Amino acid sequence: MIDFKKQVIERSFIKPVLVDFWAEWCGPCRMLGPVLGQLAEEQKDRWELVKLNTEEQPDIAQTYKIMSIPNVKLFHNGTVVAEFAGALPKTHIERWLDEHLPDPTGEELTSLLADLQHQTPEQAVASLRKFVEQHPNHKEATMALAKMLAIAEPEKALDLVTDVHLGDPRYEAAEDVRTLAELMMLKPENGAPVMQLLSEAQAALKTGDNETAIQKIIAAIIADKTFHNDLPRRAAIALFHTWGEDHELTRKYRRQFSMALY
Repeated sequence: MIDFKKQVIERSFIKPVLVDFWAEWCGPCRMLGPVLGQLAEEQKDRWELVKLNTEEQPDIAQTYKIMSIPNVKLFHNGTVVAEFAGALPKTHIERWLDEHLPDPTGEELTSLLADLQHQTPEQAVASLRKFVEQHPNHKEATMALAKMLAIAEPEKALDLVTDVHLGDPRYEAAEDVRTLAELMMLKPENGAPVMQLLSEAQAALKTGDNETAIQKIIAAIIADKTFHNDLPRRAAIALFHTWGEDHELTRKYRRQFSMALY
């Protein structure tokens, strides 16, 4: 029997604790147990595993409303922060852990991104570059930097998202980066009105005049919405995504954009 208060509740204030609620008679539990054990060894720097036999400690199972087993709960700072039931494959559990384990670096990034709002564009890029250099495997930081560089350094932004493919949670954001990089790298081909409008949008984005940029892009949609594989339409959507739904320019120009498509 385990000392639940000491091994789980108190210990989770130091390191996250994964509790495997199981029983000897449970077939799926016997399948899941070795998988969790392997993961616990591979990720011992991130979390600890505690196995609790529900037959031996039914009071704890009842406290945590264990209706079926196997049931796995992740404890952090004394409380359950995530859980799953059933014998999941190892890859699914790895993704689940990545999604739910506390991430001190993520909290640091959130704080940094808030601070960037009070910096000049050059300072913001420098600060985020430094963070990415210190945490090269932090995917969200890399994506944030790619978004920031899509206008000023499109080639570098593209390099940062080369490994993001369909099925990755960051795929949509990566596509927005690719679209904006494509827009900024577009070279004048002819004197067509749509090309002139996109060139003017490029210039506006480089100077931070986002309102003029979206105006020119919407005008480009009206001029030729199919240009370069629907680049004007895709660029407008990418900008709206980058700014966010509550941004004043998104709210102001979303309707004009929709009207320009028809």
